[in-house]
Amino acid sequence: MERDVAKFADGSVLVRLGDTHVLCTAKSVDGVPGWRRGSGSGWLTAEYSMLPAATSDRTPREAVRGKQGGRTMEIQRLIGRSLRAVVDLGSLGERTIYLDCDVLQADGGTRTASISGAYAALVMALEKLQPAARWPRLPLFEDVAAVSVGVVDGEARLDLDYEEDAAASLDMNVVMTGEGRLVEVQATAEGEPFPRETLDRLLDLAAAGAGRIAAVQRATIAGAGDTAPEGGAGGDVAPEGAAGEGAR
Repeated sequence: MERDVAKFADGSVLVRLGDTHVLCTAKSVDGVPGWRRGSGSGWLTAEYSMLPAATSDRTPREAVRGKQGGRTMEIQRLIGRSLRAVVDLGSLGERTIYLDCDVLQADGGTRTASISGAYAALVMALEKLQPAARWPRLPLFEDVAAVSVGVVDGEARLDLDYEEDAAASLDMNVVMTGEGRLVEVQATAEGEPFPRETLDRLLDLAAAGAGRIAAVQRATIAGAGDTAPEGGAGGDVAPEGAAGEGAR
């Protein structure tokens, strides 16, 4: 992760996980949506987009097409839910924090990279707001990170790239707090059903990956410069047997 890459954002991070690169920014604005006015509480929302040349085939901008696709809406709602789960909205006052995640290059795991980067950008934005808001501490309950896992050729793997994801018999996105609590789990068997034991082992693998990402988040927020998980996350394989019986 590289911090402070967008001059006018309140917080910004460039996330690189393998060949997936996502620019995440956080910006605070006065006011909240109409349905929240007068509540004294704030709001946090996310927007997600992919640059036309982020993949091998050019994807037209959704603004040109005139509407967002279902995938885009689903991902930005996931990002928003994941971050709201750890933010004390009541302490924000009537302000909205916008998290913008723009995929510069995609090779799998863009939604999980967006969540992890957006959290780091959010913390930086809250630190910038803290003197004026006079918070004794940042309005955060916990930290949060996200990672993809899956089963490819019978092996449990961490942070799937595009080819691994396409070949996976099971893929799963996990959003997890620093305390190891789950915010969201999205799991799909691409073929035959998988046993409960496989789910448990993949969650353990995801927890290890999320812990490594959380360490990078902390270092980035602290201003340690361009940081990366020790050894890199992409394509890691679980210990032998981690996929369990019937994982194919």
